[in-house]
Amino acid sequence: MSFGGHSPRKRFGQHWLRDERVLDRILDASELGSEDRVLEVGPGRGALTERLLASSAAAVHAVELDRDLVSGLHDRFGGFPQFSLREGDVLEVPLTLPDGQRATKVVANIPYNITGPLLDRLIGRLDQPIDPPYQRLVLLVQKEVAERIRARPGASSFSALSVRMQLLAHCSSVCSVPPRCFQPPPKVHSEVIRLDPLPQGQRPDPVTSRRVERLLKQTFQARRKMLRNTLNVSQSFSELETITRQAGIDLSQRPQEVAPHAWVELARGLNQADSAASSL
Repeated sequence: MSFGGHSPRKRFGQHWLRDERVLDRILDASELGSEDRVLEVGPGRGALTERLLASSAAAVHAVELDRDLVSGLHDRFGGFPQFSLREGDVLEVPLTLPDGQRATKVVANIPYNITGPLLDRLIGRLDQPIDPPYQRLVLLVQKEVAERIRARPGASSFSALSVRMQLLAHCSSVCSVPPRCFQPPPKVHSEVIRLDPLPQGQRPDPVTSRRVERLLKQTFQARRKMLRNTLNVSQSFSELETITRQAGIDLSQRPQEVAPHAWVELARGLNQADSAASSL
């Protein structure tokens, strides 16, 4: 095994996770079985890859951007028949395995500078989710992002991202990861999160999802203002009061106080009102 004296590169956001306990927690949270085909993003020098290959997973497919690491990964794991590796940008290259099939689960130590676009690629957007979804994603992300993803209404970290992610997946924390667990240590704290994407029947339909997106953009841009001052709809104020009340929302609330399911009910109510008005 040789990585040619390779040092972590700041431009790639490289911080090697070296804490054995955290690596074990990631593997435990993945709950890999003999039918699982794993996509690993950013294997680095392979500390997690080694554990994934020792599991009962049928295949482990890694995507690595840094070409100077690719040869070392081939040297280290090329003898494992279940291992495959693609060199390239995870935001651009195909994510299918060599046989053309999709992975069932994703395990990733995400470069923090591409977290948003990578979540879009792995889970999708509310109005365009990945379908069929992965069964599970276990991701190491910046703690601030993890807190926003799993925040509950009323929390200071609750945001439009919280609503979007919680309408697409069950989101939970696996463990906190302090900077000392990495080499070199990052300047921020991290967290391992588990995302279990919801099946299509449990997600909002596309029309409702598009309306939820519009509502989130309207209101969270002025998150300190009450909804009565930020909701831009065609209905009269009295009609809006009725619709929001039926959705379990008070117009004196601010957007960060409204639960994800209530946004869905509000979107449905507004869409129904628009349809009724257009049929007159």
